[in-house]
Amino acid sequence: MTAIDELLRRNYELGNVVPGDRSSPKPSLHVTILTCMDSRIRVFEIFGLKQGEAHVLRNAGGVVTDDVIRSLALSQRKLGTREVLLVHHTNCGLEMVTEDGFKDELEEDTGLRPTWSVEAFKIVENSVRSSMARIKHSAFIPHTDKVRGFVYDVHTGQLHEVTASDAKAA
Repeated sequence: MTAIDELLRRNYELGNVVPGDRSSPKPSLHVTILTCMDSRIRVFEIFGLKQGEAHVLRNAGGVVTDDVIRSLALSQRKLGTREVLLVHHTNCGLEMVTEDGFKDELEEDTGLRPTWSVEAFKIVENSVRSSMARIKHSAFIPHTDKVRGFVYDVHTGQLHEVTASDAKAA
């Protein structure tokens, strides 16, 4: 059985028991959460979310990229969100690579060098600050007064806030 087959089996067994309001694409809490794709971050569980309460965006590192700006612009301008919660985490895979090193690997393997940024980092708090600054300085994001960033400890489950006061544009 493949992993996809296993997930489909679980979905069938789960049925329609997930709590929440599915009547509108507009999140009832008017918040967008951006976090890493790391499977240790169980977004709905750590925030006690129900379906329909928040938009959840995920990518490698939980960093603000052009595609995240696109999604945030749609979320705020068309679907009513007003707050952004950034959640990066300890022990992230992006701390284990370098921008040039990973691009060199891909180029060696494929013959093509990616045009996109890997967004590797060494200090997670600095990555959070950079992501907050990108949101706050984007002309496409109208609501930037409630952007907050946190680091989630994957071992303890605790969140600690990262101040944006010294955030600089990336």
